[in-house]
Amino acid sequence: MTERLTLTRRGVAALALGAAMLPGMIRPAAAATPEEIKSRGRIMVGVLTDYPPFGGTDANQNPAGYDVDVANLLAKELGVELQLVPVTGPNRIPFLLTNKVDMLVATFGITEERSKQVLFSNPYSAFTTYILAPKSTPIKGPDDLKGVRVGVARASTQDSALVAVAPKETRIMRFDDDATTTQSIISGQVQAIGASSTVLAQLTQNYANLQIEPKFTLRAQANGMAFRKQDTALRDWSNTFIAKLVESGELNRIHERWFKAKMDPLPPMPQF
Repeated sequence: MTERLTLTRRGVAALALGAAMLPGMIRPAAAATPEEIKSRGRIMVGVLTDYPPFGGTDANQNPAGYDVDVANLLAKELGVELQLVPVTGPNRIPFLLTNKVDMLVATFGITEERSKQVLFSNPYSAFTTYILAPKSTPIKGPDDLKGVRVGVARASTQDSALVAVAPKETRIMRFDDDATTTQSIISGQVQAIGASSTVLAQLTQNYANLQIEPKFTLRAQANGMAFRKQDTALRDWSNTFIAKLVESGELNRIHERWFKAKMDPLPPMPQF
């Protein structure tokens, strides 16, 4: 009985501690500067693992892709060990703001809404998102989405872009990530999806029989590395690092490795 009471008291104490550390009450960490990261000898970078070739996994289920190559070069430039932390579209910002990662290199579209929560670097990658559907599906513009089941990854830029243009009769179905969104159109669960040119290439290569094509453009997306608001020094260092990768041609070599094509010029930093 004594042991059980002790465990119960410990449990209550743990619950009390957990309540005291609710996300809105977590004390902000000290700024993650390049000097502090070099001193500890390690940087934690959040990357997607469900969005190849930007962020996927290799044969050993280790993170691999465009973003991972960039993160590796970034850690090398800092002279520190790289710890890759898998994130998803919905949890990218929470992982960053609760200090589970130092920064994100996670195909993160630069938007005005997100810039209220995080700092962005200059763009280091870009792509276009579309409404994709089979050739036989009569969609030419937003008005044609009335009554149509459209899948998107929850909390993604294509989610917000779709909401901005879709008629209220559109049946928007949200999935946890791009992989399950893509599967939804393969299985016929939805009639169309909001997705990028990367997803279109995958569907064209692996499911040519579906005759998936872009119906109209949702958004041309510039992607930036993301940081906590106080981490201005790390953001500034990263901007210099990105410029160096562009100037040396290394960023283009990474793009050619994963996309089998030359990288288009990066878009300018969006202004809000």
